[in-house]
Amino acid sequence: MFFTMRSSQLLFCLTCMIMGVFGQYEWQARDPFDEVRHRMDKVNADNCPIQHLGDLYLPDDSVSHLPDIKDININPVFPNRTALLHLHNMALSRSFFWSYILQARFIRPAINDTYDPGMMYYFLSTVADVSANRYINASAIYFAPNSSYTPSYRGFFNKTMPRFAPRTFRADDFNDPIHLERISTLNTFTVLDLGAIPNESLSLDYTSEFYRINEWYKQWLPDNVVGRHDTKTTYQVEIRYANNTNETFTFHGPPGADEFPGPVKWTRPYFDCGRSNKWLVAAVVPIADIYPRHTSFRHIEYPTYTAISVLEMDFDRIDINQCPRGLGNNGPNHFGDTARCKKETTECEPIHGWGFRRGGYQCRCRPGFRLPTIVRRPFLGEIVERATAEQYYDGFDCEKIGWIHKIPAKWEVATSEIKEMYLEKFYEYKNFSVGPRSLHSSKMNIDQVLKFILGMSPTRCKEYHPQDLTLHGDIAFGAEEQFVNEAKMAVRLANFLSAFLQISDPKEVYSGKRVADRPLSEDQMIGETLALVMGDTKIWSAGTYWDRNKFTNRTFFAPFAYKKELNTRKFKVEDLARLNKSDEVYTNNKWFKFLKQRWSTNFDSLEKFYMKIKIRLNETGESLKKYEHYPNHYRAANIDHGYWTPPYFDCHGKVKKWVITYAAPFFGWDSIKVKLEFKGVVAVTMNLLQLDINQCPDKFYVPNAFKDTHKCDKKTSYCVPILGRGFETGGYKCECIQGYEYPFEDPITYFDGQLVEAEFNNIFQDKPTRYDMFSCRLAGAASIQSSIIILLCMFIVVRLLLRSCFNHSMDGLPLICYKLDIQSSFPWL
Repeated sequence: MFFTMRSSQLLFCLTCMIMGVFGQYEWQARDPFDEVRHRMDKVNADNCPIQHLGDLYLPDDSVSHLPDIKDININPVFPNRTALLHLHNMALSRSFFWSYILQARFIRPAINDTYDPGMMYYFLSTVADVSANRYINASAIYFAPNSSYTPSYRGFFNKTMPRFAPRTFRADDFNDPIHLERISTLNTFTVLDLGAIPNESLSLDYTSEFYRINEWYKQWLPDNVVGRHDTKTTYQVEIRYANNTNETFTFHGPPGADEFPGPVKWTRPYFDCGRSNKWLVAAVVPIADIYPRHTSFRHIEYPTYTAISVLEMDFDRIDINQCPRGLGNNGPNHFGDTARCKKETTECEPIHGWGFRRGGYQCRCRPGFRLPTIVRRPFLGEIVERATAEQYYDGFDCEKIGWIHKIPAKWEVATSEIKEMYLEKFYEYKNFSVGPRSLHSSKMNIDQVLKFILGMSPTRCKEYHPQDLTLHGDIAFGAEEQFVNEAKMAVRLANFLSAFLQISDPKEVYSGKRVADRPLSEDQMIGETLALVMGDTKIWSAGTYWDRNKFTNRTFFAPFAYKKELNTRKFKVEDLARLNKSDEVYTNNKWFKFLKQRWSTNFDSLEKFYMKIKIRLNETGESLKKYEHYPNHYRAANIDHGYWTPPYFDCHGKVKKWVITYAAPFFGWDSIKVKLEFKGVVAVTMNLLQLDINQCPDKFYVPNAFKDTHKCDKKTSYCVPILGRGFETGGYKCECIQGYEYPFEDPITYFDGQLVEAEFNNIFQDKPTRYDMFSCRLAGAASIQSSIIILLCMFIVVRLLLRSCFNHSMDGLPLICYKLDIQSSFPWL
């Protein structure tokens, strides 16, 4: 009896526990998110080798809105896709560099040696790809069989390694002995040569079908071209050296942006079994080379894809879009229409920063509806997803607007009184300065400022004083966020140079046939700088500026790459060391002197990156061994250690535009390898006019020159920035504040900033305007129909009042009774 009671109590408790865990969400039907989550949880490091091959991959459309190079300069990139865009640009940049440097031997005299980078150059290059951006978790270069030449072994000229694949991935160093604090720093990297495998080991051969997760390899390799091989896309570089000699070099590279399918291919999300053991997504770009080499018969050497550049990031850090398919979300999207917004009264709008979890959206009111008076902002998706069934069905609805205005078809010119009223309200439009003086007004007239900036040209700039061509830093508010990917490209190259200068020693002697990497060469620095401009369309120029006597056998050395137009295959490179006048030498640039002074003595705040490198046993691979210095580390700058210049018009430079420059320092050992020293700067320059300006209000201490210059009606609406409008006015929308509603019959529920700005300017130009209509209406009755209860109450009140009139004598009638013609108005009373 006791056992039976105890069993029933235990069963009841378990039932209560189960209901407590699952009962809250039992109203939610199973959807594609649950399906993908189940597939991800089913695979782990222990069972992935025996899982079915299909279970190691997620559906093709698990990642939506993948960046497309054909779309980058046309449509704005969503904020939740900037990390994927950087992955895209990094893979493209590395492909351009390796294609350039592998073919750059044709620039130099033919000798019985190779100008290729050594193995340590490959390893440290992949390390820098990962260290410069915490969203990128792996980088690799996979060569096709017998396609990789190397100068890292004696007597190895014109020979190839069977397999070569340097790969770096971010390791979890929480329990690492080198970190006694038990804190995961994300700055420890495992570096392997995946081509060092035993002979005939198919399961370790990344080129074979038995490797299972090598979908990235199959995207471009092997390059089995039917017909002619000399159809690989070519790119042209005009090089001007320090001695003023010129050279035009044409090399083969990945497909162009105008070709199909383009240079970048994406893999499905896959489980990185036996390696990092995470779910990853990869961007893959081919690397071109002339093959075979050194045959003395150029007619049998043909361009082909000999390798691929693969950069990967964690799948669970990529935002998903749960909104229904439609404009801006037309698919493919595996998670489309899984949002819990009530479609009758609300519509879904994605928000960024949620990663792979539910709730990355908000439920806005549909046109013709408004928020309840007790709700200030749209319903947050995370709150909707966590609601119980009772909370969900009783709430998260918008109220219908019953009385909706029609937009008038005819407008009128504003009267002088209205015009004067707005001149008093926006007094900067009454007394304003023009030209460069408009930048120094106490209250900025944004239209006059933009008129000056947008009206500048390479010919007009010579008419102004140089200080007029340098704007205040707050003009470029938002550049650090919107140009962060371009800044990370500079940080990546600075990190690589710091790593190579601190890790690789050309005088080091190894046992066996292996030899140390040679010092950095002029071609390598030209290729690295050129790859910054070719890999990121927003970078118009880039330079690697070495300090005096810091580059091998050179007093000054500064390769500077730039382009003249946006979509081009022709680029220019110039060594700025040829400009040796005191007012032209690059070491006198303000940003160079600032960084040199800042990093002259104290290097404690630099990031410290640890590496665990395993290299091949010998030239044929066979197995891995630890690098002679294991583990090792280097110090380098992060993105916060760089310097942003104020916007300026480059009137006498190569890119004659309004630009903004970001510069990142790099470091190496001094001559006796005792302490670090400043070696130089990597700088990238972007077009200022590609920046989105923000006219919305902000805190008083926020340095934004265009802050609070919007034209929304501040009593009834608030300003919300819109991305993608560029350096123009109107990059915002006017949303109704709590207690107000959008009054017009319209497919949107806000006033567009571009329309508001245009109608506002019509007031002062004496043109027909409807600016007065751009204000929200007080949220009153939900309908124009009368309420039965209100009518009934009014009837009772009137009846009682009239009876009171009849029951009094004429002398004692209330005053209201004299106002009523009782018998004529109410004969039935």
